[in-house]
Amino acid sequence: MSTASLTDIGKTFLAEIRGTLVPDRDGVHGPLPPVLISMTLVTGLVDAFSYLVLGHVFVANMTGNVVFLGFALAGAPGFSITASVAATLAFAAGALIGGRVGAWHRDHRGRLHSTAAAIQAVFLAVAVILAVVGDPVSGAGYRYGLIVVLGASMGIQNASARKLAVPDLTTTVLTLTITGIAADSKLAGGTGSKAGRRLLSVATMLVGAVVGAVLIRHAQVWWPLLIALAVIIAGATATYRLGKPNPAWVRASGGQPR
Repeated sequence: MSTASLTDIGKTFLAEIRGTLVPDRDGVHGPLPPVLISMTLVTGLVDAFSYLVLGHVFVANMTGNVVFLGFALAGAPGFSITASVAATLAFAAGALIGGRVGAWHRDHRGRLHSTAAAIQAVFLAVAVILAVVGDPVSGAGYRYGLIVVLGASMGIQNASARKLAVPDLTTTVLTLTITGIAADSKLAGGTGSKAGRRLLSVATMLVGAVVGAVLIRHAQVWWPLLIALAVIIAGATATYRLGKPNPAWVRASGGQPR
């Protein structure tokens, strides 16, 4: 591959990252790409809390949670059938709520996101309160309460992200994202992998997980949840305010996320 080709690839890569973090206000998705990136950060923070504080259970990554359920059914130590089932059912309930919000606001993506995020923020606020006043490590009631409210909050997030339909920004599912980086690349005979945007999603979730783990180990365990709450509120505020004038992006649709 020539130096010129490598330069072009590098420019495209950086342009994709810049276009995701600082999108054109008049673009088809408006402010949604950076908002969804911030929600990906929330996923890393919340799953760090659920796995490290609540035991071997995920409340956002249901693929991993189903695998954990299989481990628990096989009797592997450290895994809980009830915790995995509770997280899965709560996530499904949250997704149902998010789906209803998407149906109510299918013609206005600004209101769709701001409404769903506001509801998600309520669940996260309850989670922060439970984590602050209770003992999520040894208190079974607080532990399962946190699993339920966090699972529901992440179900809402995933459902709303799906309805918003910004390509390559699902906020949780990275398996297809990583697959797309390689499988859609020109080396594989594809048209281009959109590696900038996709790798940004991967890196953002990684940062969320690292920050969450560091805070849990060296500060108060509820700090990751408090940061997640602040991020979701900021995103809801942004889409509410920017969507009020009814710009073009609130009516646009990018197709189902990949």
